[in-house]
Amino acid sequence: MKRIILSLLLISCVGINTYSQKIDTVYLVKLLESHPDKFSHILNHPQKNQVQILYTQIDRDKNNAPHFRTYSYNLDDHRYFFPASTVKLPTLIFALEKINKLKIQDFSKTSTMITGADFDKQTTVEKDSTAENGLPSIQQYIKKILLVSDNDAYNRLYEFVGRAEINQRLKDYGLTTSRILNRYAVKDTELTSRHTNPVSFYSNGKMVYSQPGKFDPANYPIELSNLVMGKAYLDSSDRLVNKPFNMTNRNVFSMTDQQEVMKKLIFPEVFPIKEQFQLTPDDYNLVYTYMSKYPPESNYPKYDPKENWATGAKFLFYGADSTIKPDPEIRIFNKYGDSYGFIIDNSYFVDFKNKVEFLLTAIVQSNDDEIYNDGKYEYKEVCYPFMKNLGQVIYQTELKRKKKYLPDLTKYKMKY
Repeated sequence: MKRIILSLLLISCVGINTYSQKIDTVYLVKLLESHPDKFSHILNHPQKNQVQILYTQIDRDKNNAPHFRTYSYNLDDHRYFFPASTVKLPTLIFALEKINKLKIQDFSKTSTMITGADFDKQTTVEKDSTAENGLPSIQQYIKKILLVSDNDAYNRLYEFVGRAEINQRLKDYGLTTSRILNRYAVKDTELTSRHTNPVSFYSNGKMVYSQPGKFDPANYPIELSNLVMGKAYLDSSDRLVNKPFNMTNRNVFSMTDQQEVMKKLIFPEVFPIKEQFQLTPDDYNLVYTYMSKYPPESNYPKYDPKENWATGAKFLFYGADSTIKPDPEIRIFNKYGDSYGFIIDNSYFVDFKNKVEFLLTAIVQSNDDEIYNDGKYEYKEVCYPFMKNLGQVIYQTELKRKKKYLPDLTKYKMKY
């Protein structure tokens, strides 16, 4: 009993440490300014490039419990940026949670998921050629989301969880500057995004769970600035509209909420049980493995390394550079996003050899012609180099940072 009480007290103390630390807004400014060759272009145009950064140092105590100190640059959770594929991470977590909460015999993340259609623009899914058994499942969709940010896989999980439940779960976890309203790459309208497909699940040929199509009438208002951007955009018919691009009624996922999701995912023991994600050890193993796995390491799904190279999903530190061979001692557990000129990466970084770990979440945008949806953005010239340089500079800082206790990172050594 004494040991249990001691453990609870330890978790409580770590939790207090997590929330009580005031975010330092000076350190990152000085760090970036000390590397003008890498960051002067961005520092001279912080609002144009929409830069926001959250960097969290992790110090372990003698029991290997993590303690955090967070630093920010230009952070504003009410200044809108398009979160792109980063919203897929909480969505897949909520899909796993839903299965666990239903507690239906023979219903699991590997059950065959058949998606129907009962509303405009909806499509069906009965097969998945990327799966070993040729059948779709929650687990297979999660793999594709984490490996290559597959849009269809995200849409199917959005439909399974449901728009209303997704946003309720965000609220339950205190993620108050975020909302998820839309699918991706299917030209969702304000109406169609409210309707989700019927889905059924099968195990050994027997239906174990069925869910009808749903309609979500609710709105999820968040007070935001910067919703109107640029000077023009291409509409759904690729016609130029000479008006600013309006981002109202789109997905929102703030920097603070993104890093909070990562922190809850990577360090569940820090949080009280009621605030932890309702995931099983096998769920965590699945997510950790495919967050940090490189596409060429995967067999099901299998990817062409020329199209989906190892570092293609690693913006921070590697800059998505296809010519770089990843360091075998380093793994980056992350979820990235890229759209409308925005590049976002939310990551937990581990160097097993040098005992380095840190959390880093960042966003940068480049859209020099100020025309949205035209596919002309300066990703290679501005965004990727910024992300690569930022990750490298933080990493070098961590290599030099002295720690009283080195971390035991065994938990994060996955089998690939």
